Amino acid sequence: MSEEADTPWFSTEINNENRDEDDLFASAVQEVSLDPEINGTQEKAIIGDAPPSITTTLSSPVMEEIATERANNIIVTVTEPQKIGEGMSSYVAYRVLTKTNMPIFSKHEFAVLRRFSDFLGLHEKLNEKYLRSGRIIPPAPEKSIVGTTKLKMTSTPSTESANGSSSNVQSQFVERRRAALERFLNRVAQHPVLCIDPDFREFLESDTELPKATSTSALSGAGVLRLFNKVGETVNKITYRMEESDPWFEERSTRVDELETCLRRLAGACEALAHERRELSARAHDTARACAALSGADPHAPLSRALSHAADLHEKVEQLRMEQADTDYFVLTEHIKDYLGLIGAIKEVFHERVKVFQHWQHSQMQLTKRRENKAKAELANRPEKVEQASNEIIEWQAKVERGQQEFDSISRVIKKEVERWEEVRLAEMRATVLRYLEEHAKHQAQSIRYWDAFLPEARAIK
Repeated sequence: MSEEADTPWFSTEINNENRDEDDLFASAVQEVSLDPEINGTQEKAIIGDAPPSITTTLSSPVMEEIATERANNIIVTVTEPQKIGEGMSSYVAYRVLTKTNMPIFSKHEFAVLRRFSDFLGLHEKLNEKYLRSGRIIPPAPEKSIVGTTKLKMTSTPSTESANGSSSNVQSQFVERRRAALERFLNRVAQHPVLCIDPDFREFLESDTELPKATSTSALSGAGVLRLFNKVGETVNKITYRMEESDPWFEERSTRVDELETCLRRLAGACEALAHERRELSARAHDTARACAALSGADPHAPLSRALSHAADLHEKVEQLRMEQADTDYFVLTEHIKDYLGLIGAIKEVFHERVKVFQHWQHSQMQLTKRRENKAKAELANRPEKVEQASNEIIEWQAKVERGQQEFDSISRVIKKEVERWEEVRLAEMRATVLRYLEEHAKHQAQSIRYWDAFLPEARAIK
């Protein structure tokens, strides 16, 4: 995050992750390659830039929204986790720093303290407001009862890099959560509708403590999955089966399922790769100790000196392997898991569309019944029943019309949301892969320098 004296500007690295090695990993990456037809990109705009020319460059509503985002920027940074209180009543608060050029905010830069439940509460409010209309709500960060409990029992939520100790395991947990919270807020901030929501603005700039969120237990990654399954059970219990008639939804639903399968495979391969690198780090540690012991036992001075340097070399390699494992996990695996959460959110709006369709069909069935009742009353010459059925027909006709309008509306919004997501996904995945490769190139270059420095010592042995 940087800032100049006259015009504030800032760029953000997409807090997601990548890495590569291993046949399983390579094949999984190939399967998750992005669709060639999606050729747009979304670049981070500089605050204060003028909006691009919409009339000459835009070919779709999606690109128009992205152009609006470039003109109206909100960049959010979540930092400085601090533990407040002691014991099981304690919690971690995060400093949320916002920089923006949007006039709906009172200032261009402001910061507030927010606890984890506040983030879940924001997600809950956005879900209640926009899911029914077909908006893809970025998934809330995953809750972890075990990680939270351990964190409550430690002294401070340090964010130093991990080296295998218990405290550093906790700092890994805090860093993963901090990064997930930051991704969540920036995804909301990049959305042209969600970014102007009053609850989101209050979350970012209100100095007062927010009301305690309720029903947040269902908002973690696992909670969203449970909610998704409940929705599926409800859908199956309703008799109005939806035969998809829109080729767009049929094709996108299949594509999302395939993408989810490939991403899960890639996430598993990356986690296995990170585990193997940690094992290599442990073996380098054992080798360093063995070389150090041998250097002290060998009477030949040049060889003893070379073995001592070899011990130092393997200690450095040990640390390098741990850094590589962290890159595998934090740069790529976390990014993939984040996208699995987004796919869950997409499936959720698809299910919401099915529910809207079923309500519409229920109204249509009730309308048919009322018409049948009216016909029967007319045949039986019962004027009072005819009048009652006529009034009910008018009522259900209105419900059918509203149902069809709602179904058409949610279908239109979902198409727009998914197309926008595909545009953003391309840019984010590209940035993540580039960052992943750059980090590994640095690690490999450093490893070569270590071995090049050791080579003269080995050659000096006479």
